[in-house]
Amino acid sequence: MEFRNIAIIAHVDHGKTTLVDAMLKQAKALSRHDAEGERIMDSNDLERERGITILAKNTAVEWGGVKINIVDTPGHADFGGEVERALSMVDGVLLLVDAAEGPMPQTRFVLKKAIEAHLKPIVVINKVDKRDARPDEVLNETFDLMAELGASNEQLDFPYLYAVGREGAAWLGSQPKPDLSDLFETILKHIPAPHIEQGAFQLRVANLDYSAYLGKIAIGKVHRGTIRKGQTVLILGEHDNREAKVAAAFTHKGLERLEVDEVTPGDIVAIAGMEGVEIGDTLTAKEAPEALPRLAVDEPTVSITLTPNTSPFAGKEGKFVTSRQIRERLMKELETNVALRVIEVTPDTFELHGRGELHLSVLLETMRREGFEFSVGQPSVLLKEIDGQVQEPYEYLVVDVPEAKFGPVMESLGARKAQMVHMDQGDGRVRADFIIPARALFGFRTHFLSITGGEGIMSHNFHGYGPHVGGLETRTTGSAVAMEAGVAYAYSLYRLQERISFFIDPGTEVYVGMIVGENSRDNDLNVNVNINKKLTNIRAAGSDENIRLIPPRKFTLEEALEFLAPDELLEVTPKSLRLRKRVLDPAGRKRAEAV
Repeated sequence: MEFRNIAIIAHVDHGKTTLVDAMLKQAKALSRHDAEGERIMDSNDLERERGITILAKNTAVEWGGVKINIVDTPGHADFGGEVERALSMVDGVLLLVDAAEGPMPQTRFVLKKAIEAHLKPIVVINKVDKRDARPDEVLNETFDLMAELGASNEQLDFPYLYAVGREGAAWLGSQPKPDLSDLFETILKHIPAPHIEQGAFQLRVANLDYSAYLGKIAIGKVHRGTIRKGQTVLILGEHDNREAKVAAAFTHKGLERLEVDEVTPGDIVAIAGMEGVEIGDTLTAKEAPEALPRLAVDEPTVSITLTPNTSPFAGKEGKFVTSRQIRERLMKELETNVALRVIEVTPDTFELHGRGELHLSVLLETMRREGFEFSVGQPSVLLKEIDGQVQEPYEYLVVDVPEAKFGPVMESLGARKAQMVHMDQGDGRVRADFIIPARALFGFRTHFLSITGGEGIMSHNFHGYGPHVGGLETRTTGSAVAMEAGVAYAYSLYRLQERISFFIDPGTEVYVGMIVGENSRDNDLNVNVNINKKLTNIRAAGSDENIRLIPPRKFTLEEALEFLAPDELLEVTPKSLRLRKRVLDPAGRKRAEAV
C-alpha cells in the first residue's frame, strides 16, 4: 500500500482539530459511536475544557487506495516539544490559516519548524465564511511569512485551498465545493510518499503510550524494514542499549489502533512491549544496530519551584502529599514530556523547567486532578550567558484591540520594555506586533483584558534570547493577608471591600498568612476577616446596614501563578487553590524584610 504522512499545523483556534474531524468522517474512517460529537481528536479532559490541543495525536484515513497518516499537532508554542516530535514522522504539512486573523505568532512558530525540517506545505485558508474574512490578503501574508522564515523555492511554490472546516468543505480556485475531495486529491498529488531505504528494520521513537496489558508502547514512522510480533528488537538509547520483545504491533485507522502481523516501511505504527524505551531512541533489528539522529527539542525558557504543601491545611484535601510521591510523578512525566526538565534542589524542592507558563500549568493542573497536593512559587525566566553577556528570553507578541483602547495598551507595554515592530489599522481596530521580555508578560493577560474591557486579543510565542533589560515592575498592587485564623464573615469583608478586592467568600476558612485579596495600593496589608457584628437585644427597624458584597475574584491556576509575588506561594490541592505568603507569621515577615 502507498502512504502519505502529513501533520496539520496552525495557530491556536484556527480550526485544525475541526478539519481533522471532517476528514475522518468524509473518508468513513470512524465507527458510528466515534462519529458523534465535535473535536473528536481532543480526547483529554483539559483539552476539551480549554478548547486547545495539548498532545500530538495520530490518526489515518484511506483515499483512492492510499493511506494518509494524519498527525494533529498543538498550536501553542508551549507544547513545541509535541510539534517537533510530530514533524519528525511526516513528509509534508497542512498549514491552516484563519481567513480573518491571518498568520499569528504560533503560525510563525510551527511554520518555522516545518520549513527547517524541509517539509512540503499545503496552505488552507480556513473560515472564509467569516464576516471579516480577507482570504486573498491572508494568502499573500502567508507567502511573505514563508519567505521571511527562509522557505526554499520549492516550499514557496505551494498549492492552496479555501475552506470552511466546520462544514467539511475545501476547494481549489474560486468555486466552492461542499466536501473535502479537493483537499484529499491535493494531498495525494503534492505530498511526497515517504522515502524508504533498503535494509533491516529501523524506527525512531517520536511518542510513547502505555498499556496495563502490553507495557510501554513506542510510536514512530518505520524508516526501513519490517518487524513482526514476537521478534526481538534492539533499543538504541542515549546512554545504553537493550533488547525487547515485540508484544504486539499496531497501525492506525480513524481513532482506532488495529493490530497487524507485520509493520510496513513508511507507515506510522505503535509497537508494544518496549520497556525502558525513551522518546528519541531508535528501534532496530539486532543484526543491524544503526541509530537515527536523536530528536532535537528547543530548550526550556521558564522555571517554577515545586515543594510539598506546608500550610496549616496540608494533607486535608490531597491523596498524594509527600515529596517521594511528587518525585515519582515528576519522573514519570519526564518519560513522555520531552520539553520538561526536573532538577532536585533538595529532597523536598523540585525546580521544573518548561517552555512557558502554559506548558507548566497544564502539568500542575493534571497532577492536581490526579489527587496531588503541593505548593509552587512565582514563575521566573531562565537566563543564559552568551558572549559574556547575561541574556533573557523574549517573546513575539501580537495584540488586536479597539482603536480607543490602544493608548492604554501601548502605555502598559512601554512600561514593560516592549518594542513595537509593526502596526496595522482598519475597521476601528489596531493590530500591533511587539518584541517583549518574556517575564514582562507574567500577569499581563489579566491586566490586558481589564484595560481593553475584554475586547482585546493577545497572542505570543518564543522569539529568542536578547540582552537582559534589568528591573521590571509587572505588579503594582499589594496583597491583603489574613492575620487571624478562623472563618471569614460577611461583615468583615463588607467593611474592607472599598480598599480590597477579595478572593474569598463569607464562610471560607482562612489561616494566618493566607492571601485573601488584593490591596488597591502597592503595599501588603494585614487584615482580620474573622470579625462578626456584635448583636444587641434592642433592635430598631431598618437600623442594620444592608450588607452588599462585591463578588470575589476566582482564579484559574494560570491566573493564580501570574498574580504571585516573589515572597508568595500558590497552594494547590485537588479541591482548592490558595495564595499564601512564604513566611506565614506577620512578625516573621517583618524580620525577613528587615534583613
